[in-house]
Formats: sequence, C-alpha cells, structure tokens
Amino acid sequence: MASAELQGKYQKLAQEYSKLRAQNQVLKKGVVDEQANSAALKEQLKMKDQSLRKLQQEMDSLTFRNLQLAKRVELLQDELALSEPRGKKNKKSGESSSQLSQEQKSVFDEDLQKKIEENERLHIQFFEADEQHKHVEAELRSRLATLEMEAAQHQAVVDGLTRKYMETIEKLQNDKAKLEVKSQTLEKEAKECRLRTEECQLQLKNLHEDLSGRLEESLSIITEKVPFNDTKYSQYNALNVPLHNRRHQLKMRDIAGQALAFVQDLVTALLNFHTYTEQRIQIFPIDSAIDTISPLNQKFSQYLHENASYVRPLEEGMLHLFESITEDTVTVLETTVKLKTFSEHLTSYICFLRKILPYQLKSLEEECESSLCTSALRARNLELSQDMKKMTAVFEKLQTYIGLLALPSTEPDGLLRTNYSSVLTNVGAALHGFHDVMKDISKHYSQKAAIEHELPTATQKLITTNDCILSSVVALTNGAGKIASFFSNNVDYFIASLSYGPKTASGFISPLSAECMLQYKKKAAAYMKALRKPLLESVPYEEALANRRVLLSSTESREGLAQQVQQSLEKISKLEQEKEHWMLEAQLAKIKLEKENQRFADKLRSTSSGQGLGLAQENPTGANATGQEETSARAALEPAHSTSLVPDVESREDLIKNHYMARIMELTSQLQLADSKSVHFYAECRALSKRLALAEKSKEALTEEMKVAGQNISRLQDELTTTKRSYEDQLSMMSDHLCSMNETLSKQREEIDTLKMSSKGNSKKNKSR
Repeated sequence: MASAELQGKYQKLAQEYSKLRAQNQVLKKGVVDEQANSAALKEQLKMKDQSLRKLQQEMDSLTFRNLQLAKRVELLQDELALSEPRGKKNKKSGESSSQLSQEQKSVFDEDLQKKIEENERLHIQFFEADEQHKHVEAELRSRLATLEMEAAQHQAVVDGLTRKYMETIEKLQNDKAKLEVKSQTLEKEAKECRLRTEECQLQLKNLHEDLSGRLEESLSIITEKVPFNDTKYSQYNALNVPLHNRRHQLKMRDIAGQALAFVQDLVTALLNFHTYTEQRIQIFPIDSAIDTISPLNQKFSQYLHENASYVRPLEEGMLHLFESITEDTVTVLETTVKLKTFSEHLTSYICFLRKILPYQLKSLEEECESSLCTSALRARNLELSQDMKKMTAVFEKLQTYIGLLALPSTEPDGLLRTNYSSVLTNVGAALHGFHDVMKDISKHYSQKAAIEHELPTATQKLITTNDCILSSVVALTNGAGKIASFFSNNVDYFIASLSYGPKTASGFISPLSAECMLQYKKKAAAYMKALRKPLLESVPYEEALANRRVLLSSTESREGLAQQVQQSLEKISKLEQEKEHWMLEAQLAKIKLEKENQRFADKLRSTSSGQGLGLAQENPTGANATGQEETSARAALEPAHSTSLVPDVESREDLIKNHYMARIMELTSQLQLADSKSVHFYAECRALSKRLALAEKSKEALTEEMKVAGQNISRLQDELTTTKRSYEDQLSMMSDHLCSMNETLSKQREEIDTLKMSSKGNSKKNKSR
C-alpha cells in the first residue's frame, strides 16, 4: 500500500513537473520574442534620432544662411539709400547708372523673394518633420514602456515559475530522502520483527514444552494428592475465603464515609424543611395566634411534628452501614446486611411522605381558595402540588431500587447477579431525577415566596418562615446534587467491584455462605496472628539510613587515613634519603668553604700585614651588628668593604646553613600539607561519589513517588472540578435567590416610599384643615 501511494504521488508530481516545464518553455519563447521586438524598436528609435540630428543640422545651416542673406540685404539697402541722394544731384549724368541700379535691385528683390520662399518652405518642412519625430518618439517611448512592463511581468512570472519549480524539486528531493530513510527504518524494523518472531517462536515452543510438562506433573499430583476439587461446585466454592484486597476495603470505606456525610446533610435539610413547613401552616393563611386554623391543617401540622422519628433513622441506618464496612471484612452486596436496615428506614420515611402528601395538597388547595390568593400565587401553588407528587414518586422509585440492592444480603434469589449493574444505573438516574425535582421545587417556592411577600397582609413572621423554608429547599437541592454526582462518579467502581469474591465462580450464592466465609476469614486471620512471632525492636528507617551514611563515611575516612599514613611513611623515607644526601653535600661545601677561607686569609695576610690588623680591630663590632641583616650574597659581593671576613666565616656559614634548613623545612611542611590535603580530598571525593550513587537511587525512588503523587494530584483536581461545579451551581442558585430577594426588597421600598408620600400628603391635608 505504501509503495502504491508513493508511486501515485510521484506520477502526479511528474505530471505537474511536465506541465510546468511546458509552460516555462512557452514563457521563455515569449520573453525572447519581446526582447527581439524591444531591440528592433530601439534600433528604429536610434535611426529616428540620427535623422532628427541631420534635420537639426540642416536647420542650423539654413538659419545661418538666412542670417547671411539678411545681412547682405541690409548692406544692399544701405548702399541703395546712399545711392539715392547722389542720383538726385546728377540725374542727368547718371540716368544710365540709375537704370543699371534698378535692374540690379529688381534682380536682388527676386533673389531675395526666392530665398524667403525657400526659407519659409524649409521652416514648414522642419516643423512638420519635428512634429512627426516627436509623435513617433512618443509612440515608440509608450510602446517601449509597455514592452518593458510586459517583459518585467513575464520575467516575474518566469522567476516565480522557476522558484516554484526549484521548491518543488527541493520538496521532492526532501520527500525522496525522507522516504528513503523511512524505507531503511522500515527494513530495519522488518528485520528486527523477523528476528523477534523467530525468538518468540522459540520462546513459544519452549513455553509450550514447559507448560505441557507442568500440566502433566500437575495432573499427576492432582490425581494422586487431591481428594476432591471444592472449586468445581459453586456451593463449596462460596465457602472459600477470597484474597484480601485492603485497597478495595479502604476505598469502599472512604466511599461509605462520603455517602454518610451527604446523607447527614440531606437529613438535616429534610428536618428543616418539614419543621419550617409546620411553622408556616400555623401562620398562613390563618395565624394560629389570632384565630384557629382549619382541622385539615391541624392534622397536617400534627403529622409534620412527627417528622424526626422518620427522618433520623435514615442517618442512623447509614451510620450502621458505614460502621459495618471495615478493613477486615469483604464488602459485596451479599455481605452488606446493614443495607437492608437502611432500606427499611427509607421505606418508613416514604410511608410518612405518602401519609402527609394528601394533607399537603389539600393545604395548598385551601391556600388557593383563600381571599388573599392571587392568580399568580394560585398558579405557583398548583406547580408546587405537582412537584410534591413528583418528589414522593422519586423517593418511591429510589426506595424500590435500594430494596432490590438489599435483597442479595437477605434473599439470594430475589435479584440475579446479571441485573446488579442495571439496578445501580437506575439508582443513579433516580438520584438525578430527585435533584431535578428539588430544583423545580426551589424555583417555584422562591417565586411563591416573592409573591407572598408583596401581599399587604404579609407579616414579618411569614417572611422569615418563607426564607427559612427556601434555605432548607436550597440545602435539599444542593444535597441531592452532591449525592447524584457522587453516585455517578462511583457507579463504575460499584459495578466493577461486584466481581470481588471467591475465585473461579460467579460470587457468593447466599447470605449464609457469605456469613460462613466471614467466620472462616476471622478464624484464618486469628490463626495467622497466632503464628506470627513478635519481632525484636528494630532501628527506625531514618536512623538506620543516617547510621549507614555515617558508617560509610567513617569507613571511607579510615581507608583514606590508612592510605595517607602509607604515603606519609613513603615520603618520610624519601625525605630521610634526601636529608642524608644534602648533609653530605653540606659537608663537602663546608670543606670547600674552609679551604677558600684559608686561601683568602693567607692572601690577605701577605698583601696587607699592618693595615689588615688595624682594620680587623675596628670592624668586629660593625660586622657583628650587620651580620644578622646581610645575606651571604651581599658579603660575597662586597669583600673589599668587610676585610674582617676571616673571623666571621663560621657565623656566616651558620646563617647560610640555617637559612637553607629553614627553607627546606618550610618546603617539606608545605609538601606534606599539600599531600595530606590531596589525600583528604581524594577520600572526600570517594565518599561523595558513593553518596551520589545513593542519592541517584533515592532520586529514582522519589521520582516514582512523584509520579504517584502526580496521579493523586490529577485525581484530586478532578474531584476539585466536580466540587467546584457543585459550588458554582449553589452560587448560581443563591445569586438567583438574592436577585429575587433584592427585587422583593426594592418593591417593598417602593411601597414604603408610596406609603410615606401618602402619609405626608395626609398630614399636609390635616394641617391645612
């Protein structure tokens, strides 16, 4: 499949490439043609420019000729003007000359007229040629601009197609490289898969041989040793103690604890609802403090007064169920005997609801028949009566499913195991229906309370009681929502935990077998507890870790000290050898120095006998004062200034020896200190490497713990989101309630303002009267 898809892809890309190549050839040909046209137009433009230059030159020459002729005409006119007065003086003598001048003048005039006409004709030709040249030049320039624009566009298209072509080629090359790499990896994986399949086949063959041998051995052992198989029959298998799942028991106890808290909240809300309903009957529509209420409401109030005896057992039954789920028991439907007690208490409460439902409906009808009841209030009362019927029906439905869940612990044939999951799903649906009914009751009762608060006869006691009933209804709604969401979140776990029981069977058959199993489980636990011997007191884990680290560090430090001592002994032996060597060198140097001093002293005695003695008497004090400050090098450099060197040879020799010995001791101590530090650092590095290995191990353990903690955090975040949603629902309902209360308060304020205005008007009228 992959090769066929790749081939199809390559064919498509080849077709696109051929199309682009053909288009590229056409565009190249068009660009070449346009370039040839533009070159021809440029040649034509060049020729026109040359002709224009020739015409311009001819025009210039003609202009120059015209100027020459004009100057000649002027000269002739001047000559004519000069010749006219002369002609007047000698008319007689110059008749012949005048005739000659007239003839010349007529010739000049004709010649001038011809030149003028020729000049005019040339001017017209030049002007026409100039206009034609300008027109042709403009046309050629516009055509050249269009051709250049078209050439640029064609070049841009060619560049775009070339770029696209290059990108396509690059993409195809990249795809080809990727596909080659992928094919290589696939070939490698195929080879690995072949090797793995061969290995798996070998392992499967070995396992088959091993299992066949074990099976034969097990069958022989079973036929020889086992008298009968108790797991073969479900009656006997139900008596076997299943594996203890402590996590399952803790989870079930946690779930039961959450359910107990929700039931306690629900019981508190039901008690408040029934109690405040009883108080409301006593004050509306007739206040019992002013007048007697109807016998129907009296009976209804009497029944409501007994609500605690029906509601409290629900909490007690759930508490007993929670206490029955411990870590040592096996919690399945067959072993939860206390669920039957809770079901019976719920049945008694439903009988109470059925008993008070007709009175509650009649009481609402009586409120509707009252003169104070408006049409809106009557509609709310009808809606509430329907909601109360729905509430009783939902409780009956919930009791039916809980009674079915309680059957496996009392009557094994009452409910088949295959129906457990459907019953649990229906319980969740019934709880969601209860939540929806309570939301409707809360909505309709809040509207009813808002309408009643607007009545002129509404007392503060009625308003307070309505608010209390509304708060209890809101609490009921929130409690129902919490229980519904809680059951929906855990229904999958309930369904999955139904398989918890004896192995290789469908579960416990009867409550009696489950009870016997629990007794056997207790006996087995007691027997194992008796077998377990008390362990001696051990060191706590944290203390043991600390002691281990101290032990490791002390062991490492001991090893390091041993190595350091060994190295120190070796260095001491080396230093002793070096000391002997340097002592021999010092003795040789001392002998050489004595010889040199003796030779120098002899030389001094021979050269300066008298002066040397005088200077030797003056300089001992100065040499002793300066001997401690000057070094051997300075004494060697200034022999002429200290002629008393012979008496101070031994002191200077001691100084040099002491100086070198002190320097050797200092270097030796520094070397020993550096060696001890290096050994110490080596020991510390070894200890740190071991600690690093321990830290890596602890880091791996901590990463595992962090993963578990992350999973717990994600689970807690999910729980937080569910609780947040429930709280948001509560807040939205409270906000709606507050809005309704604000509306009622605003209406009451308006009524108070109107009453104040009316009272002010009445007071003004009374004053005016």
